[in-house]
Amino acid sequence: VQLQASGGGLVQAGGSLRLSCAASGRTFSSYTMAWFRQAPGKEREFVAAIGRSGDNTHYADSVKGRFTISRDNAKNTVYLQMNSLKPEDTAVYYCAAGNLPYGTTYDVDYDYWGQGTQVTVSS
Repeated sequence: VQLQASGGGLVQAGGSLRLSCAASGRTFSSYTMAWFRQAPGKEREFVAAIGRSGDNTHYADSVKGRFTISRDNAKNTVYLQMNSLKPEDTAVYYCAAGNLPYGTTYDVDYDYWGQGTQVTVSS
């Protein structure tokens, strides 16, 4: 599976962005999909994950209520809608795929990774 993330950019605090991650291959619907992020000088951290059918989601406490993960299996794409953005959300955002339970939050467990897209939130 090859993953291509897009949709990052510069936004003011309180604004919104939607990230997309397009996957190649015909097995997209068999993977749990997730978003991680890495801020400068920090370790990569879990943001959100969604199960194969899209019915189950899991979020980091820091984004719960502000971010929404979704997927369209017909389009082989996973999305991350980010609202009420804060400067501390500034990071490179990565999408990931794995044959895993949807609650998996450890990056080392995911098999496939996109290239990352930069999100910068100004105060």
